[in-house]
Amino acid sequence: MSKHVLEKAKTLEPLNPNKSTALFGGKSSGILNWNDIAYPHWYKMYKRLIGNYWQADEINMSGDVRQFSSLSESEKEAYLKIIGLLSTLDAPQTRTALLFSLYASDPSVHSIMAVIAQQEAVHNESYSYVLSSVVSLDEQNEAFELGRNNAVLRKRNEQLMQHYNAFVAEPTIENILKTMVYTSLLEGMFFYSGFAFFYNLARQNKMVGTSTMISYINRDELEHGRFIAELFRATLAENPDLNTAEFSEWVYQQFRESVMLEKEWSNYVLGDVEGIDLDEMDGYINYRANKMLRMMGLSEIYPDNTDNPMKWIRAYVDNFDGTKTDFFEQKSRQYTKTSDLNGFDDL
Repeated sequence: MSKHVLEKAKTLEPLNPNKSTALFGGKSSGILNWNDIAYPHWYKMYKRLIGNYWQADEINMSGDVRQFSSLSESEKEAYLKIIGLLSTLDAPQTRTALLFSLYASDPSVHSIMAVIAQQEAVHNESYSYVLSSVVSLDEQNEAFELGRNNAVLRKRNEQLMQHYNAFVAEPTIENILKTMVYTSLLEGMFFYSGFAFFYNLARQNKMVGTSTMISYINRDELEHGRFIAELFRATLAENPDLNTAEFSEWVYQQFRESVMLEKEWSNYVLGDVEGIDLDEMDGYINYRANKMLRMMGLSEIYPDNTDNPMKWIRAYVDNFDGTKTDFFEQKSRQYTKTSDLNGFDDL
């Protein structure tokens, strides 16, 4: 594979065409005309992304404040560990979106990545917001330390960290593609055992404010995963020398290893949580992996998990199947804006 190191895209080069000649390593003026871009349907993706605007402190956490102390010890422990996990995974995404943008020569990618970066910043804020609502500052800080000092979580994130940092050290198209693979895994699979935990609480009418916030994050991540999968396919199509059987097998191996680590994590963090069937969760992880592979133009690797074994989750978030759920009904029921008197600083 090519080891050609890319230069950062120029901010403005008026002698180049407005429509970029390539996503990475191409020529572009830097001027964005949405009616003259290389991949016209990406404008619709941009519009969907900006339509998802929300803020963490608009979600009313007063019910969760009252309920948290009544959760079982295993539920409390899982709640804090999973928030710690989500914050660890989302933290690098704002920067990674910026890095994609720095090396992309297509200005439409810059704009889409800018929206994704903003949404990832909101996700990070939201984890601080929910924890500040239900636990002390010491417990909040402890949850955010998990990514650094929990052995299971460190093992789970090791490959992600390795490939993200390789992209920083050597921004080749090969490393960009590998980073897209791990971004797809992160956006499309790594979060989902954690999301399932909060949705499981919600179907027992517990911590509904938190699950509502998770629904908004989940909705964003579905769109992010969709765009990154398209960006991966388009970049690979523009660089056919990289589209080899060897690279495809590398992608499949990363998925197999990541699925194994995700199952290990979910069994560790959800093993004592009432209402979660771990065998069902394992099948759901396989299903999510299959789904992301299909979106990336690759084949499924878990033939026994082509359907969602946890269909009850659809009540809490939109999905890619074109089947709308009651997410917006949930939004109208639960999306109660806080005022300055019961916002972030007072919770």
